[in-house]
Parts: sequence; structure tokens; C-alpha cells
Amino acid sequence: MFKATVSPVFLLALLAATNLTRAQQGQSTAVPATLPYDIPYGPPITLQQARTVIGAAEAEARRRNWQYAVAVVDSEGMLVSCDRMDDTQLASIAIAEAKAHASAQFRRPTKAFQDAVGNGSMATLSVPGVLAGEGGIPIVIGGKLIGAIGASGGAGVQDSVIAEAGAAAVK
Repeated sequence: MFKATVSPVFLLALLAATNLTRAQQGQSTAVPATLPYDIPYGPPITLQQARTVIGAAEAEARRRNWQYAVAVVDSEGMLVSCDRMDDTQLASIAIAEAKAHASAQFRRPTKAFQDAVGNGSMATLSVPGVLAGEGGIPIVIGGKLIGAIGASGGAGVQDSVIAEAGAAAVK
């Protein structure tokens, strides 16, 4: 007959992990007094404003010699305008639009989702419409969200640089 033996070190490690888990479950989390990302929705971005946003984003991309797709959505997340620079990967069109949509719908930069996942919040990925990557930025004028920009074509941090340049053009 086979007899299993368990190391005393293993038992101590298992006991410590169990106690840590129980302690964490018993801890209460402070409830914030205000809602995060509580930006009121404003009137939708106009086509002219969207073109200004895209123009500024593309100017920044050209200055850096990067190829980009840029999408602008209104305050409801509906596409207003989208451009793809020559030689930009084709997948960037859909990615840019998805980033802009998520940013408008959730009233936050898409980097917030990336950070949440990076901090272990895997449940974030189960929320419909979430895009956990940089490059989606809300467009806020007068304290109200009028739309969002999404940029895609490079690494996430590059996408944010392009999106921020565009969003800043109408503030």
C-alpha cells in the first residue's frame, strides 16, 4: 500500500496561506464617499470638434513618424469620425473605435481598466465593453464629457500619447 508523507514545512506554509486568506476575507473595505469617474455627460461632440481632435492626434503621430488610426465617438459612444493614416495596421481601426467607445461609456481612460487588471482585478475583464489597454481618453469640456478619442497603432503608451494630443485640442 502507498503511504503519502507531508513535509512539516509544507504544512506550515499551507496553514499560513489559509490564515492569510481568512484574514483578508474578514477585512472590511472602506466605502468611498464619492463615485469614481463621476463626469456628467454633456452635449455630443460636433463633427467639426471631432475633426479638430483627429487632426491634432494625426499631427502628433506624424511628428513622431508613427502610423495611427484615430476614432472619435460622441458622449453616447457612437462613432463620429475615424481616420487611418497610410501604412497603419488594419486591426487598428477597430481597436481605436473600441477604445473610444469604452472610454465614453465608462467615463474614464481605458488605462484605468489596464491598471485594474494589473492590480489583480480579473473581474474587470468580464464586464461587457471593457477594453483593458491604453489609448482611450474621454473628451471633457466645461466639466462635461462630450465624447472620447481612441488611438491605435503602437504600444499602449504610444497610443495614449496620440489620444491625449487629440483630446487636448478641444479643451
